[in-house]
Amino acid sequence: MHITKNDIPVKINAPGAVARHLPDFGVAAGSLAAEYFSLGAGADLAPLLQGLTGDACQAAHWGYMISGEVVVTYTDGSNETCTGGDVFYWHPGHSVRVSTDAELILFSPQEEHAHVLEHIAAKMAAV
Repeated sequence: MHITKNDIPVKINAPGAVARHLPDFGVAAGSLAAEYFSLGAGADLAPLLQGLTGDACQAAHWGYMISGEVVVTYTDGSNETCTGGDVFYWHPGHSVRVSTDAELILFSPQEEHAHVLEHIAAKMAAV
């Protein structure tokens, strides 16, 4: 699920301040990690996720695409494209492919995503 800034409903519109609010944008429990990713065009995480449940990242992510474009593919076969300016929620069971150089901020369940990042690092070390 992702949404552009202009599609988030405006709740407060005053001189010098606009507040947009979209309820029910994912569910969180436990400690969250803040993450900043810089990803080069052509990067595809799918091979690095092999061996995880469903061969996919099993952590949820809430975030903001600063720039670039990524295609998120879910284990149910659906996919979506997120581009600069999008606010997003990626549910567990996904992979990411980078279409154009991307900068993004993620907030992820700390324990679940640490496991995924450790798995990716081990795969990269084995190459």
